[in-house]
Amino acid sequence: MKTLLVPLQDIPMMTATLAVAVGLARRSGAYIEGFPLRFGIPQYAAAELATGILLDTYQVKSEAELNDMRNFFEAFMLKHDVPRATAGSNPPCFGWLETAPEGEDFVGSYGRAFDLIVMARSDIDAAGPHRRAIESALFESGRPVLLAPSNGPRSVATNIMIHWNGSTEQARANAFAMPLLRLAERVSVLTVVGGQAVPGPSAGQIARQLQYNGIAASLISVELDGRETGEAVLDAARAHGCDLLIKGAFTRTRLRQMIFGGATSYIMEHADIPVLMAH
Repeated sequence: MKTLLVPLQDIPMMTATLAVAVGLARRSGAYIEGFPLRFGIPQYAAAELATGILLDTYQVKSEAELNDMRNFFEAFMLKHDVPRATAGSNPPCFGWLETAPEGEDFVGSYGRAFDLIVMARSDIDAAGPHRRAIESALFESGRPVLLAPSNGPRSVATNIMIHWNGSTEQARANAFAMPLLRLAERVSVLTVVGGQAVPGPSAGQIARQLQYNGIAASLISVELDGRETGEAVLDAARAHGCDLLIKGAFTRTRLRQMIFGGATSYIMEHADIPVLMAH
């Protein structure tokens, strides 16, 4: 994972998100590119901005916010000894995209040119545009997404847990995570007995696949004990001191997760460790 894309927002979780990106870039020797995530103006608000004065006010505010986000990003990188990318520079290094258009969809389209998209996770109070930006990254980029917790961890991807549920989505997440799995000091494959799963290979078969790839993985099994699947997964990751969870995203459809709940939604809203997801 040599290229990381970080959409910048003016939210408190941004500091922790950049800390995760820097930690990962140091481990893998990566280039980090930031850009301002500008949500499109909702249709209902566009009419109110039709007058020149209001529209000018909105544009001035936007330009000021863009400058603040860039300054914040660059200052964070330099403070943590990540230099600006130049011709012939060695990673880790960083760059900034000046020409990012408005709209959450840009995350998904531009993210296709990167190995990983790093974003702040969505919590239960997150605004709709934030959630849509994460879903754009997951469903449209074809790349994995690393969701950062509200507090930056001391380490990233040294002790990795895979939540195996038999699904295509989880197999894809595992494949994306291979570069990090090879760097990890410890890898475990978790099965939640009685949890949300689909017919597929066993956790033991996944451990064998990893072994042939030079990755020694231990098997862990936990019971639900009255918990939701996502809660059981996070409890297990916490109990084993993991600093990265590998999770297939939306094995259930988004609509079913909205109505009935699901492990993906729970983990996106409650994870206190970085989570690498792929759909």
